[in-house]
Amino acid sequence: MKILWICNAILPQIAQKLQAPAPLGGGWMAALAKDIVASGNVDMTVCFPHNSFVQGETDEMKYFGFDGENTIYNIIKKENPDVVHIFGTEYMHSYYAAKAASDLGLSEKTVVNIQGIVSFAAKHYFCGVPTYVKYARSLRDIIKHESINKAKKSFEKRGIFERKVLNMVQHVIGRTDWDYACTRQINPSLKYHLCNETLRDAFYENEWDIEKCEKHSVFVSQCNYSLKGFHRVLEAMETVVKRYPDAKLYTTGRNLLNKNDFMSKLKLTYYEVYLKKLIKKYNLEKNVVFTGPLDENAMCERYVKSHVFVLSSSVENSPNSLGEAMILGVPTVTSDVGGVKALFNHNEDGFMYQADAPYMLAENICKIFASDELAKIFSENAKKHAKTIHNRKNNLKTMFKIYGEIAGGKTNETV
Repeated sequence: MKILWICNAILPQIAQKLQAPAPLGGGWMAALAKDIVASGNVDMTVCFPHNSFVQGETDEMKYFGFDGENTIYNIIKKENPDVVHIFGTEYMHSYYAAKAASDLGLSEKTVVNIQGIVSFAAKHYFCGVPTYVKYARSLRDIIKHESINKAKKSFEKRGIFERKVLNMVQHVIGRTDWDYACTRQINPSLKYHLCNETLRDAFYENEWDIEKCEKHSVFVSQCNYSLKGFHRVLEAMETVVKRYPDAKLYTTGRNLLNKNDFMSKLKLTYYEVYLKKLIKKYNLEKNVVFTGPLDENAMCERYVKSHVFVLSSSVENSPNSLGEAMILGVPTVTSDVGGVKALFNHNEDGFMYQADAPYMLAENICKIFASDELAKIFSENAKKHAKTIHNRKNNLKTMFKIYGEIAGGKTNETV
């Protein structure tokens, strides 16, 4: 079977071949690609955006880096795959790929893997930030003509092409009732295929331990834009720190508290400026730690060192960060948004809270801090649940079943 992937980023194994920096994201796609190729009789080609056209082969797959619409068209035409698998609806290259496949008579052989759905996520983008913050701009934002409001409008603009993508294909792969509802509203005739995601390798190989974690520490995996809700976590931490003065809040990204680096200050978005103001307002300067960007292993290490993982977004589909926390067994508090309920059971795997109620987030964090027994129960339940959802062998079988149906009955007997 010939499978052609259109990805939003270079896979780590291809980056190594090109001697390019390894991407921090997309590791779950690399894990799935490895499983597909290892299964046997598959001819796999992976395409990704690049600043110039490149092509080559690794030990596992053929690859192309594309730099425009015509390049994508020519790749698909030349490869003539049994299945075109597009990852994500929200990118211009996804639109180009869907259009090229349609123009080449391959729309019936094309499937889109739903990641987020920006046309719906845009409705939740502000995540309760004050009105002035939506429109205010830092020096960096002025130079780049950006603001939180403009970022929201960018989501809306990308959503126009997202809708075009979903109306040009006949198949989608999703995982939650949220992405099912959203895609059905855009195109009711879509064939919806359910397939859970495989996580990055390191998260199957490690495990959280209450005796080894840093007590009273919280980890939030992203903080750099308003939809992720980090401003609400800071509000919650004001309460947490009153009860647990030694509490620490870790998150990835640049250090907003670096007082000595003038150039770094000039690079801050206004949302980051707003976060700095909140940290000062809530007297959290000694409690918040920015780790900088983390690769797969460092991210895994940060999870298992943490007492509690928090997902604070105003909308999510099936966040891999939540799956990673669960499969490691990190006690978790998550906002009740989007498709999260498809992955997570309240009061069994951890706590869920209303996304715009940081006082409930604070209470739930403190409940876990106060009871090692509760933390252990949540840890064991979450691991068991996540090992079912993110079972590599089962997910691979499901993916090949989908590929076989789309390709017209072709299957891989070795899976």
